[in-house]
This record gives sequence, C-alpha cells and structure tokens, in this order.
Amino acid sequence: MATAPHRQAFSTRQVHAGSTHRSPASRTTPIYLTAGFPFEGFDDAAAHFGQGDGFGYTRIGNPTVDAVERKVASLESGAQALLVASGQAAISVALLGLVASGEHIVASSHIYEGTRGLLQENLARLGIDVDFVDDIDDPAAWEAQIRPSTRALFAESIANARNDLLDIAAVSAVGDAHGIPLIVDNTLATPYLLRPIEHGAAIVVHSASKFLSGQGSVLGGVIVDDGRFDAGRSGVLFPHLVAKSRSDSPSVADRHGGLARIAYLREVVAPRLGPTPSPLNAFLIGQGLETLSLRIQRQSENAARVAHWLATRPEVESVDYIGLPSHPHHRHAERYLPDGAGSVFTFTLRGGVDEARLFIEALEVVTHMTHVGDVRSLILHPATTSHVQRTTRERESHGVHAGTLRLSIGIEDPADLIVDLGRGLAASHPEPVPALSLSAIPVVRRRPASVPA
Repeated sequence: MATAPHRQAFSTRQVHAGSTHRSPASRTTPIYLTAGFPFEGFDDAAAHFGQGDGFGYTRIGNPTVDAVERKVASLESGAQALLVASGQAAISVALLGLVASGEHIVASSHIYEGTRGLLQENLARLGIDVDFVDDIDDPAAWEAQIRPSTRALFAESIANARNDLLDIAAVSAVGDAHGIPLIVDNTLATPYLLRPIEHGAAIVVHSASKFLSGQGSVLGGVIVDDGRFDAGRSGVLFPHLVAKSRSDSPSVADRHGGLARIAYLREVVAPRLGPTPSPLNAFLIGQGLETLSLRIQRQSENAARVAHWLATRPEVESVDYIGLPSHPHHRHAERYLPDGAGSVFTFTLRGGVDEARLFIEALEVVTHMTHVGDVRSLILHPATTSHVQRTTRERESHGVHAGTLRLSIGIEDPADLIVDLGRGLAASHPEPVPALSLSAIPVVRRRPASVPA
C-alpha cells in the first residue's frame, strides 16, 4: 500500500514553498535581493571558499552587484571594479588597501571636505600621514611632497568647488617614477567626459550616488583598477600584496598578477570592513548607467549656457567654470574634456552671505540641497555648509567666498533655469548694479555643434 506523501507543516511551508530555483532569462539585470546563496553541492561550497568560485554571501559578492561592477569597469577603461556602499566607502577602501600605519599619502588640497576629514582625522588616528598640494598644476609640487613612505597620490579630476582640472598625465607620471599609484576621484567628470585610466591614473573612485545613478535616490561608491600592478617594481612598497598569506599559500600578486590591488580590496578590505552595497541600490545604479551619456551631454550643454549667461550679469563677480576661457585650468579642458566640461561649478555674487541667502530663497526651479549629479538642478552655499570647517583664508584660497554659490545643473530646459536664476538675482540685488564692460565678460570656448551657443 502506497504511503501518502508527507505534508509539511504550515511553519515549514511558509518558509520553503515556491522557492524552487529556476533560471528564466531577464532583459534587465535581475535584483538578487538575498543575503546568501545555496550551494549546489558540498564541493561547490569548498570551491567558493577556496578559489572564490560562484556566489555564497552578498557581503562577498552578488550577481546584481557584479553586473554593475563589470559595466563601470568597461566604461572607465579599467580592468575590474568593486562596488561599495558609498563614495566615502570607495575612497576609504581604496586607500586602506594601499596604505598602512607609518606610511604617507600626498593629496590635492582641492578635494571634497568629507575626504579631507577622512585624511586628516580618521586616517591620522591610524598613524597615516598626509601632505596636501595647493598648486596641483605643478608636477614639481607633487614631487616635492613624496617621501620614502608615500604609498598613494590622491586628487579629483574636476575639483569641488572651484572646478580646477587635474593634469592627470603629468601627476600620474610623477607617481609612476616612484612606483606609486595615482587615485583619481572622477565623480564630477564621469567616465563619459573623462577616463583617468586612459591618461595614466592607476585607480579611479566614484560616488555612484551622483551622476552614475543620476536620480538622487540611492547611495553607492565604486573603485576601478587599471589591472597593471607591477609586483617587481612596486612590490617592495606593498609587501601585503606580494607576501605569502598566513597559511603560507601564494600571495595576492601570485594569484592575481596585475589585478593584485583590486583583488586585495575585494578579498580582504571591503568584506572585512563591511561597506556592502544593497543589491537594490546596485540595480538602480545600473539603470542610471544605461542613460549616463544622454544625461551628461544634456547637463553639460545646460551648464555651458548657464555659466555663459551668469558671466554676463553685473550682479555676478566671477564664474568658476572650466568651460570658460577665464578659468585658469581651461587649457586642460581642451585636452581632457572634449565632449563637455561637466555641470557642477561655482559663481560668486557681488556682496556676501546676505545676498546669497536672498538669492537661494527666491529660487523655484533649482533645489537647495547638499548633493550633485541629480537630474534636477541643485544649489548650495559652500561657505556655510560644505566648507564651513575651513578657515576664511582656506576657503578663499580655494575660491569659496561669502557670496559663492555652487550649482549642479540638471536636465531641465535651460531657458527655465535662466529665468529662475534671474529671479534669484532680482531678489539678491534689487538695486541696479553697474554693467560690466564687454572686455570683462568671459567667452565660452568652442563646443561641439550640439551645444547651444
């Protein structure tokens, strides 16, 4: 007599019913919103922990995250990428994979304040020293700061907030002469406008929360490596990459060759510190990447029109936009930014904080918030927000004055943006301001035909 099949209890069925694994194809990247993955067999688990095959736990790797990593690596002309939970996590993980206690970093002084705080406070507590370069356009200034203990050079491609543009080839050459990698934060330029690895940078980092995702909904960060780590040349500087492991197994460099740096970040630094990105966030970043070129082209075109218009206004003292010939680093834009000068820049009102307040509070289209890279245009007063921890002298040396405002231009119609900014100028300067002479008005450099005049 046949035995009736066992019917599982309610509490068992609520966990397992319907979870039979199938593999249907999806046109978009599937979201693997799971902490872990079942192993097909005993040997599969051993292969995962021994050789890193497949997926076992999302903190170590996830198919959704992996798909986004491969896309970003391709767009940045890199060998591999590592997605983490935020842009700050990307910088932290990249640096901690290279620099140890008693060692040294040389960084541009023209960097995001959160990064500056990381270098001066958090890493300093770990015994890591940093020196800053003010004249980032002078390779000799970078060279002068290098010590025997220096393990990384760090800078932003387009700096926040004055729009200074790094001569990547020149600075990476300084690092190469010493076997030291140049890390470039490419958040403001994006790989559509500039790919630092193509100009000699070893590592690129992004806050994927900004332009890569584009919609301002999620946080994320990414590290991209060029895959050209030379153990013979730089191994003495990075013994953790060339020495055998605690179990006397082959070194990271022996196992991964030129990918040793990114492999160490993936295997040792990121999973142990734990800045794991949500697969849902990874999915949304991946969706944003699919329209990156369209958004950045529109935003750059809009920014060029807005910057040119602001430069003609008597209420505006100066416009710091790399796309204008008046910018001191404009000559680099011809080489590094042929497809557009980006959409984040500052301008300084005549007056000070009072005028800045009136200007911001009169706006109706441009949003007042601390973010950049959104499809919406955004504005911030750096002196009282992002740069408030710096002294007045430090702020002014980097182009942040009492009347300075930072714009992140979105994809709106440029005419509507200009009307809105005009509303701000009318509120901040109700009394007529003497007009500038024509010779004082910067002229926009020639742009591709698609960019409005």
